[in-house]
Amino acid sequence: MEARYTAPTVRKAFEILGLLARNGGGLSLSDVSKTLRISKSTAHGIVSALEDAGAIARAGGTKRLTLGVTLFELGSAVRSRMDLARAARPIMEALRTETDESVFLGVRSGDHVTIVDVAESGHALKIAAPVGTGIPLLAGATGKAFLSALSDGDAARLVREKGLRAYTGKSIVDPGRFADELAAVRRDGYSTDDEEYMQGVRAVAAPIPAGQSVAAAIWVVGFTSGIDEERLRSIGLSTKAAAGAISARLAGGKEGP
Repeated sequence: MEARYTAPTVRKAFEILGLLARNGGGLSLSDVSKTLRISKSTAHGIVSALEDAGAIARAGGTKRLTLGVTLFELGSAVRSRMDLARAARPIMEALRTETDESVFLGVRSGDHVTIVDVAESGHALKIAAPVGTGIPLLAGATGKAFLSALSDGDAARLVREKGLRAYTGKSIVDPGRFADELAAVRRDGYSTDDEEYMQGVRAVAAPIPAGQSVAAAIWVVGFTSGIDEERLRSIGLSTKAAAGAISARLAGGKEGP
């Protein structure tokens, strides 16, 4: 069995953060050192690194340590994803029932799209991926859904910087053709993937608007043998409607199941 790296410094950092979370009034460096039974020099080094990252702050200009704004921002991001998943779940399940294919929900995380929820098909043989899986941003239907929200210039710049990878023989690697695909997504409200990311797999994705930006994307994935061109268009319209329903729920509307 492969040895597991325990990262003791990281563990101590989380112990310090947990201690400060339980003591809202703030603690001194000595308090941290004594409570956690670590040397003052070790505590100082970890606290300094956390303070530089904004995870720890000084209370009211004193030397007392409290949690920093970075943790609030991270917590807000996690809470936002949880709210998204809760709002989308019944709509994802309805879309799965309608299409009889696996339905995914994802958010952009830098150069990747991270899956935050999955409603798997009931088929014995199906497309599946666990929550937390990352998909390259420029891959397949999901990439087109997210990039369609960018201006032509910003999308072209991102394509130049990251490049278009050939995952299969059908992958779109020409920037001009990719730009045409983005224009089609803006017109139709959904994108398609005809074996561009995975051989033998077709997908449809739709961006989920949130104000002037895209909060997430929802996509349906199935095997090419079960999704012909006509069914691909039908799924596209259903996925677009699902994205709109999720967007309405996030905004406090009543639309959707």
